[in-house]
Amino acid sequence: GGWGNLGGGVTQIAMGSALFPLFKAFGLTADQAWRSVCVIPAVVAFVTGVTIMKISDDCPKGNYSDLKKKGLMPEISAGSSFRQGACNLNTWLLFIQYGCCFGVELTMNNAASKYFQDVFLLETESASAIASIFGWMNLFARGLGGFASDKCNSKAGMRGRLWWQSICLVIEGACVLWFSVTTNLGLAIFILVIFSSFVQAAEGSTYGIVPYVDPPSTGSIAGIIGAGGNTGAVVFGLFFRQLTDKVAFQIMGISILVSATLSVFVCIRGHRSVFGGEDSPAIEAAWKGTGTGGGVIIPPDDKDEDEA
Repeated sequence: GGWGNLGGGVTQIAMGSALFPLFKAFGLTADQAWRSVCVIPAVVAFVTGVTIMKISDDCPKGNYSDLKKKGLMPEISAGSSFRQGACNLNTWLLFIQYGCCFGVELTMNNAASKYFQDVFLLETESASAIASIFGWMNLFARGLGGFASDKCNSKAGMRGRLWWQSICLVIEGACVLWFSVTTNLGLAIFILVIFSSFVQAAEGSTYGIVPYVDPPSTGSIAGIIGAGGNTGAVVFGLFFRQLTDKVAFQIMGISILVSATLSVFVCIRGHRSVFGGEDSPAIEAAWKGTGTGGGVIIPPDDKDEDEA
């Protein structure tokens, strides 16, 4: 996921700092050059999509149709899986939090270059190069966020993951508010690096929690939460379209800080929450490393426990 999002940084460099001045050198106006440059990523995306459809497998183990024929993959009703995932409150809490990290990243990919042009009076080429820093942090930050979530899990189980999720969002939100009032270019770039690192760490942290929400419906839940990122981008994008950049940044920062508090309300069956609950014996043994099983533990239904 992080290296996929790295495309945002590569695109800023390729389009704004390389292709844009090249197209202008061929005699196009700035407006014509920018519109022409936008054709390049569209063509690349189309060719990549066709290539993936032709040569890739559905998953690391092969194509779904082959796995089902061999009995290695159960037939699951997509509607039932989606309904079960969508009816889980935790899905929507993480939906909002993901909107406040991945949605923020998409918004910054669109707004950062123009912001540096307007506030610091930079040329498009320079502003795009600086804005690309946000995407380049994906080289390590998203993976590091997931890694840190795993480490917190090894110390405190799901409670550790939730605390790390909130810490990432609090630092992210604080950086947005600081960035919005900064008038020094060097300081703004420094804040951008910290801001971007914790935006993407929060993304990795979110998907460190996703597989535990309801393991049999993980695919649907992952899709819904992923859509939260795009929804957040649309909402924050409207703020930047209708309001001044400073006000839009402040609204975005406050929204992120509020979303950090939602971790308190995430209660996953069989796991401790931020302030309450108890881990089931199997789950506690799993994160403490004293159990014999591996992977995500599926807690038994309350009905099953009563029967036992």
